[in-house]
Amino acid sequence: MRPRSMLLLVAVPTLAVLAGVLGWLFDWHLGVDSAVYRAGAVILLNGDPLYESTTLWPEPFWALLPFTYPPTAALLFVPLAVLPVQVAWGVLAALSVLAMALVIRVAISALPVRSGELPRWASPARTTLIFSVVFLALEPVWRTIFLGQINLLLMALIVLDVLVVSARGSRFGGVLVGIAAAVKLTPLIFVPHLLFTGRWREALRALATFFALQGLMLLLIPGDTIRFWTHTVSDQGRIGPMHWAGNQSLNGLLNRVTDLAPWASGAALAIGAVLAPPAIWLMLRFHRRGQALPALLVTAFYGLLVSPVSWSHHWVWAVPLLVVLVSRLPETTPATAWRRWLAAGAVVVVFVSCVLLALPNGRNVELHWAFWEYVLGSAYLLVPVGLAAVLAGRWLLRRWRAGTRPLARV
Repeated sequence: MRPRSMLLLVAVPTLAVLAGVLGWLFDWHLGVDSAVYRAGAVILLNGDPLYESTTLWPEPFWALLPFTYPPTAALLFVPLAVLPVQVAWGVLAALSVLAMALVIRVAISALPVRSGELPRWASPARTTLIFSVVFLALEPVWRTIFLGQINLLLMALIVLDVLVVSARGSRFGGVLVGIAAAVKLTPLIFVPHLLFTGRWREALRALATFFALQGLMLLLIPGDTIRFWTHTVSDQGRIGPMHWAGNQSLNGLLNRVTDLAPWASGAALAIGAVLAPPAIWLMLRFHRRGQALPALLVTAFYGLLVSPVSWSHHWVWAVPLLVVLVSRLPETTPATAWRRWLAAGAVVVVFVSCVLLALPNGRNVELHWAFWEYVLGSAYLLVPVGLAAVLAGRWLLRRWRAGTRPLARV
């Protein structure tokens, strides 16, 4: 990467750290979630309980929230403990922007290469720089940064592990997935991804890393570790109302449309189980065609659908998805170009529009939405469902046209 491009790439992270310092000097309210992460680290260092209360004493008055993460997360957040609250937010924001740039760079490298070279649009340095700036407009991205969340960092760990470290057969393959899962449990969905794609050693390493970190915390803080795994992990009240508009999972949708029916969460699990076989089939189909990134995206979006809680800022996987969709735009004819432009444009509109923030929400308003509000209020869910439906339709159409002959493409 040229020095000028490198300078531009680090400009946004530098501004984030500067904003954090200014926030500390002027007492701005920056980073609700990063304040909780930092508080968890301070609590750990002080030997106080993490899960006995719904708030932590080091939290500022404007970020009084429970610590809902595994005890390993508090250990990994320890570097934040030495920083003021706002500066900790600035550091996490800077790292998140750099993590997104890394995801974009790895995603570009994972694209299929034709004629021995990347397409002109995908000059790695230039495209990484442009996308890193443009994708800041995506609601999951800027909301992750604004809240001081770690979704971009976790995505970078997973993408780097699956598409680079594990793909090269490194003895460290799976370790980063295990670390990500030890911070937030949802990345455990990528363990079966490694297993189904034939990388069972990496899957075992991921599990070994995850359990080793839990064992370490059991030695360091046995009381908190036992309390988390026996009580806190299943306490949905610490996470937030399942029916909030921001919960873009099947569980959130069914709780909204059924007015919090007691069977809603069970029904969401059942639907997730029904969707598992076609999701595995599609993921393996991409994998066997040498398209590792689309295969990884199938797993990622399936995980977002079936997770009990997938807040809107969890949907940062829109970043590599858009890289894939944009990469396919030049590979078309004028007669069919509109289809791919429509798909890419629709995804951009969904994640830039902030539609979830524009709808009435909070105080159980979501339970009384009109039909059209339920549709718009499920916009993020509709992205993977819609794309999967398009792929299924194309596959069925080609099967119909070709009779029973095997197909080379979806």
